[in-house]
Formats: sequence, C-alpha cells, structure tokens
Amino acid sequence: MDALRYPIGKFEFPKNYDRSLVLGWISTIAVFPGHFRNQVNRMTASDLNRPYREGGWNGRQVIHHVPDSHLNAYCRFKLALTEDKPTIKPYFEDRWAKLPDTTQTEIDISLKLLESLHTRWNILLENLTDADWQKSYLHPEYGNEWPLYAVAALYAWHGNHHLGHLKLITP
Repeated sequence: MDALRYPIGKFEFPKNYDRSLVLGWISTIAVFPGHFRNQVNRMTASDLNRPYREGGWNGRQVIHHVPDSHLNAYCRFKLALTEDKPTIKPYFEDRWAKLPDTTQTEIDISLKLLESLHTRWNILLENLTDADWQKSYLHPEYGNEWPLYAVAALYAWHGNHHLGHLKLITP
C-alpha cells in the first residue's frame, strides 16, 4: 500500500541548507507544470474518475489538488519573506477536494492556474538570497518551524509525488 500511497517514496526533511540542492529544487518546481500537463494529456475521461488506489483520490481530485496546495505554499513563502516567523493557517485538503471548484471545474483551468502560479513562484525563488532561504514559518499542525529551503524541497517532492499518482492511473 505504501508504494501506491507514496509512489516516489516519502518526503525526507533536508537536514540543512545547501545552495546546490536549492537550485535543484527550484529547477524541479519550474519544470513541473509541463510534466504534469503532459501526464494529464495522456488521461482519458474515465481516468479522471479513477482513483490511484483504493480509498485514494481520483485523477480529477489530484489534478485540482496540486494547484490548491502549491498556491498555499506560494502564499506561505511570501508570508515568511515579509513577516517574522508567521504562523501559517493549515487547510483541510480532503475537504477542499470535495468542493464544487474541484468537482465541476474543467481540468484545463487548474492546469493553467498551476502554470501561471509556477511562473510567478519561480521568479520569486530565483531571486531569494541565502538569508531569505533561512527564513521560516511556524506550522501549528506539526508544531515546528519550516525554513523556506525545506519548503522548497517539500514542494519539489510534492509535485512529483502527485505526478506519480497520475502515472498509477495512466501509466
């Protein structure tokens, strides 16, 4: 079941900041929307309603979830860059996946949102200083601080994690 739930493996929190690692995460985040769109383009209408595992989200929910999640991450970056260790607001992604904008919106709308969002996010990431990467936010759900370099690692992983889910639906 773990291979279906975590098709690329579980996320591993980076132990420290390394500029070369960060550049790799930025690159992964930058190219992700194209890889995601290519995989979505391979899906059929029935694939959109098929879950990647029993009890998991269907293709449509995964596709709409990714821009929802990455939009939250982008906002969290901006909060951490403009405030002193802000406490972010968690959200119930499982509840978001059941809202009308997930169940009734065309897939291309979310793909365009993801592409536009990643264009802005990439510009932000490419212009951060070493000091910026050390800034952090507090995540009340986990009770710890998340430095921005770790958030970049998480979202480089997150996109590919869900791309892996779509590949389970449409290899």
